[in-house]
Amino acid sequence: MAQGPELGDFVTGKELTDVYSLEAPGYKERKRKPDWMKRVIPGGDKYADIKAKLRELKLHTVCEEARCPNMGECWGGGEGHTATATIMLMGDTCTRGCRFCAVKTSRAPPPLDPMEPENVSKAIAAWGLDYVVLTSVDRDDLADGGSAHIAQTIQLLKEKTAGRILVEALVPDFQGNMDSIRQVATSGLDVFAHNVETVPRLQSVVRDRRANWEQSLGVLRAAKELGVQITKTSIMLGCGEGKEEVIESFRLLRDSGVDVVTLGQYMRPTKKHMAVSEFVTPAAFEAYQKAAEQMGFLYVASGPMVRSSYRAGEFYLKNVLQGRRQQQQQGSSSSSNEAGAAAVQEAAAA
Repeated sequence: MAQGPELGDFVTGKELTDVYSLEAPGYKERKRKPDWMKRVIPGGDKYADIKAKLRELKLHTVCEEARCPNMGECWGGGEGHTATATIMLMGDTCTRGCRFCAVKTSRAPPPLDPMEPENVSKAIAAWGLDYVVLTSVDRDDLADGGSAHIAQTIQLLKEKTAGRILVEALVPDFQGNMDSIRQVATSGLDVFAHNVETVPRLQSVVRDRRANWEQSLGVLRAAKELGVQITKTSIMLGCGEGKEEVIESFRLLRDSGVDVVTLGQYMRPTKKHMAVSEFVTPAAFEAYQKAAEQMGFLYVASGPMVRSSYRAGEFYLKNVLQGRRQQQQQGSSSSSNEAGAAAVQEAAAA
């Protein structure tokens, strides 16, 4: 990969040249966002039901805390889709202060709710979902970074659904602690996700100083080595990255065994947060998707409104994982039949 093809070998035409992006407005400018960045107002019966259930059980979602533009689409479901919500564990206050993130931050967040794993698993089991995404704030104040709390939630989810539900966990970096990574990676989850957020050069500009590219890559690599079937990450565009840097990031991720990547447009939550450098066009997102797919990623979701937990990947991954399970079951069944036939032959010979 280090000696691999260049950007031009993946994409041709104007996708990544003169139609790559539109300039973002300056700090004091008033300028409309591009038409492709218009949001849909959340609504509908399913949306209302999920929100009511979350409030009842005092659960948080990254959808609300991070002001995700797809909240109405995902919560409300739609034709051919299941209504989903990404549950945020360990409260709504993070110990880190990334410049792009709207989640509240504090050096000393409230203590963990010991009933949260039970409440989360109870709620999700009651919804009857096939696939769920669990994410969390960073809790550097805890010795294990909250890994035991996350692992317990996953295990309870599997128990309460008899292993039927597929679980994706979007987790912190745990400061690179291998014991914490192992605890989550071996908890029974189906997809291990951790976001690198941006290209290597911009890590210190975009993320909290305690996060960095090598540490995040090490987390994803360790999860794969520990036996996780699918690893996943996400990159935001419009933070000041260069085109070649995005492609190089793809290479580095594939070299570390990452299976799935999602790309979306960075949107400034408030004026206190990092400014948007540019609005990348849908055509450019499509070109990046083709480039990543040609590098061998299992799945790529790329678009201005795509976020790391966007449902497009959930449904594809669900099919992939279920297909693998069927193959494993068929293989086990064949082995059992062969063993049974051998036992019959031995008994007959005796």
